[in-house]
Amino acid sequence: MEDSARTPARPKTALLLINTGSPEAPETGAVREYLAEFLSDSRVIELPKWKWWPILHGIILRVRPAKSAKRYQGVWTEEGSPLIVHTQKTARKLQQKLGDGVRVVWAMRYGKPAVEACVRRLVEKEGIERLLVMPLFAQYAAQTSAACLDEVFETALSMRNVPALRTVREYHLEPDYIHALALHIERFWDKAGRPMDAGGRLLMSFHGIPAKSTALGDVYEAQCHETAAALASRLNLHENEWAVSFQSRFGRDEWLQPYTLPFVEKLAREGLPRIDVVCPGFAADCLETIEEIGDELRGAYQKANPGGVFHYIPALNESDEAVEAYAAIARRELSGWI
Repeated sequence: MEDSARTPARPKTALLLINTGSPEAPETGAVREYLAEFLSDSRVIELPKWKWWPILHGIILRVRPAKSAKRYQGVWTEEGSPLIVHTQKTARKLQQKLGDGVRVVWAMRYGKPAVEACVRRLVEKEGIERLLVMPLFAQYAAQTSAACLDEVFETALSMRNVPALRTVREYHLEPDYIHALALHIERFWDKAGRPMDAGGRLLMSFHGIPAKSTALGDVYEAQCHETAAALASRLNLHENEWAVSFQSRFGRDEWLQPYTLPFVEKLAREGLPRIDVVCPGFAADCLETIEEIGDELRGAYQKANPGGVFHYIPALNESDEAVEAYAAIARRELSGWI
């Protein structure tokens, strides 16, 4: 048979992108199922089960799903969950960028498509022999990156034919990632103007985690500040033109500070004329960015400063600059495999 008539060989290497996850629908039952899986992970809630499970099953899963379902309804799109839609589109564009030598797939740590099912399909159905796992979290945290890797490793423990495994631990200071963030923000400012020109400020809001995590050895807090400093430098911002805060606090324990909401309210009361908020730790827009920042934080700022200007700069999502950065990171980590 001539070469031109041969069927292209299936790739033996795959890149697996993993994000947190989302309910299958903005409905109470689906949200309860998702939260039950998410909040049962000991990486997410670091409490002994005897103490946490009565709270989770006796209170939280009885009350929170209905409230959260209403919040999800506010961000749901015709295509579905924004987190899932953006992750899927990112994987599709990354596949085009990397070409046929590597299979690009995506999964969710909680919810569907599940990590275990994805890994098993790659190995048992598609013959993948080498797997690069990339959690879509630039800053490493036990609650996110490690939780994703846990599921991959636990799946491998139960498989007879285990693929060669490589992982992307973090990419918080990768030049391509910092460049992508800066380019993304600059493109937004090309249309909206720079907040600093109006006496405003850029706020980099990262997802919070319990403060005790740092004391236990987690590098997340330090990496968030390193990302912020690198991005500010790349944007040529002065010290008083940018700040860092942490959002999405859960429970009564102390979390990383300053907390985004009270911090922004304080700036608004002081008369800050404009604030632009970007969330560098979120690869894709989701409930925590669209509603918590774009709606709730905007409302709080404008209530405290009616004449002020608030902008939320969307996450990288499937932008060209994001795909370029992920492709560069993947190519480096796939060296020798493709």
